[in-house]
Amino acid sequence: MGRRIVIIGGVACGPKAAARARRRDPEAEITIVEQGEHVSVGRCGIPYYVGGKVNDIEQLFSSSVGIVRDADFFQGVKNVRVLVKTRADRIDRARKQVHVTDLTTGATETLPYDKLVLSTGARPLRLNIPGVDLNRVHNMWSLSDAKAIRDAAWSGEVGHVVIIGAGLIGLEMAEALLEADIPGAKPEITVVEAMPHIAPSFLDPEMAALVTKHLEAKGLHIRTGELVQRLEGDETDAVRRVVTAQGTYPADLVVAAIGLAPNVDLAREAGLTIGVTGAIAVNQCLETSDPDIYAGGDCVENMSLINCRPVYTPQGSVANRHGRVIGNNLTGMRDVFPGVLGTVIFKVFDFTVGRTGLTESQARDSGHQVETAIVSGADHAHFYPGSGSVVVKLIVHVPTRRVLGAQLVGEGDVNKRLDALVVAATMKATVDHLANFDLAYAPPYNTAMDILHHAANTMRNKLAGLARTVTPVELKDRLASGDNLVVLDVRTQPETEERPAPYKGVTHIPLGQLRNSAGALSGDKTIVSFCQVSLRAWEAQRILEAEGLSNVRFLEGGLAAWPY
Repeated sequence: MGRRIVIIGGVACGPKAAARARRRDPEAEITIVEQGEHVSVGRCGIPYYVGGKVNDIEQLFSSSVGIVRDADFFQGVKNVRVLVKTRADRIDRARKQVHVTDLTTGATETLPYDKLVLSTGARPLRLNIPGVDLNRVHNMWSLSDAKAIRDAAWSGEVGHVVIIGAGLIGLEMAEALLEADIPGAKPEITVVEAMPHIAPSFLDPEMAALVTKHLEAKGLHIRTGELVQRLEGDETDAVRRVVTAQGTYPADLVVAAIGLAPNVDLAREAGLTIGVTGAIAVNQCLETSDPDIYAGGDCVENMSLINCRPVYTPQGSVANRHGRVIGNNLTGMRDVFPGVLGTVIFKVFDFTVGRTGLTESQARDSGHQVETAIVSGADHAHFYPGSGSVVVKLIVHVPTRRVLGAQLVGEGDVNKRLDALVVAATMKATVDHLANFDLAYAPPYNTAMDILHHAANTMRNKLAGLARTVTPVELKDRLASGDNLVVLDVRTQPETEERPAPYKGVTHIPLGQLRNSAGALSGDKTIVSFCQVSLRAWEAQRILEAEGLSNVRFLEGGLAAWPY
C-alpha cells in the first residue's frame, strides 16, 4: 500500500500539492476533500467574468486547452480521488483520520491518512451593519457570488452600484462593472473606503492619489475616509441606499469587498498552533505544529522576506507555490518556502499598479530608517511609438542602502520593472546594485537608462546630500499652509500652454534661461523647481545652488507624478 495523503481544500494549493505529489509518487493514495462544487478554480478571474471579458464561467476551472478540471479529470488524468460537496468535520490526530460528510446525501466517511494537508483557504469578511441581508447585497469571493453579481448587473435593473472596500478586489470589480458592455445605460459606480485612501494595505498616499485621479477620470466615484453605517432597502427588501456618516449613496446593487480572514476553525479544533496573524502557523517546510500535517494557501501565515516577521498575504500565486513545496515534502523531500514580499499587481483601466516589499508607512512602522524617492519616466524611447509613463516610488533602508520596497503606477510597462524590483528585494540588493542592473535595452523596449536606474540614482543623490527634494504630498501641504515658497516651472513655453501649472502664482523660467535669470529669484524663500518628470528640475536645483541660492528643492516625479 502506498502512502495515504488527504488534502482538505481543492481550490489552489490543494490541487497543486496533489498534482506534484502524484508526479513524484505514482503509488500514493491521494484524496482531495472540497466543500464546494468545483475544484482548481481560478478565483482571480472572477472580475473578468462579471465584466463580460470571460463569458463562460467554466473557463475559470478549465485547463489552458479547455479541459474542465473536475473530479473526473483528476481521477482520470492525475489518479487523484476528489470528493466535491463534501465537508471535513473533524481531524482525529491521534488516529490520523479525517471525518467527512457528503453534503448532498448526508453520508459520512472516515478517511485515514499518513500525511494531511490543510488548504482550507479564506473567507470574505462580512459587514456587521444593518441591512446586510437585503436582496442584491453580495460578497465577492465564490463562483456563486460572481454569478449573482453578474446576473444583477446585466439585468437592466441596476442603475447604481456601490462597492464597499477599495482594496484589490473592490477596485478590480469597479473597473469590470464600469467597462462591461451592459445593454442600455451604464450604471453609476461608487466605491466607498473607510481608510483615508484607496488600496491602503499596499500603496502610500501619493501613489494611491495618482490611481484615484485616474479612476475618477474614468467615471468612478471614489469616497475615502467614510465608514458605512447601514444599508437601506425598499418594501421588497431590495437594497436602495448605502449610508455613511458623510452621505447617502443610491444603490441597486452592493458588493462588499472589505477583506479576507483565514479559515482556521478545523485547524484550531484539532489543536494546531494558530499564528500571531490569526492564520495557521507553519515552518519553512509548511509543516504545522503537527509534523504529519502540512498547510498552505490562504489559510496560513507567511514570513516577510524584508522584516522576517509573520504576515498574512492571501494570494493565488503564493498558494500555488505552497502547493508545489508541500507536494515535494509529502513525498520525501525537504523543500522550503522562504517567505514573501507581498508583491501585488493589478489593472485599473489604462493604469497598471504594482507593489513589492514594504510601503513607506509599513517600513517606518517597523522601525526602519528609510529614505524614499519618487521618479517618473517613459517605459521606452520617446521617439519610438507607443511609449507610456511609469511613476516609481522606491523605499530604501538608509544604514544598509538595501531596497525595502517599491510601488509603480502608470500606463507604461509596470510589470517587468516590478519583477526586477522583486529580484532586487529578494536578493537583498542595495540601491547601488539596482543602479547598475544590466537591464535589456532597445528603443522599442526601454530607454538607454531604465526608469529603475533613474530611481536608484536619484536615491543615491539623496543619500549623498546632493539632491534635495519635496514630495507631491509635502508640496501640497506646504502650499495649503501658506509657506513662503517660490514654485519654479522650468518647462518650455509650449509645455506650459499645453499643461498649465496646477497652482496660480508659479514663476516660469525655462531651464535654458535660468543661469541668466537666477538673480531675479529671492534667496530668502524656499525655491521648489518642477518640470514634466523633474529631470530638468533637478538640473535647475544644481544651477541655482551654483549661483549661490542655498534653499532650493525640486519636486519628486514632476507633473507626471502630481496627483492633485
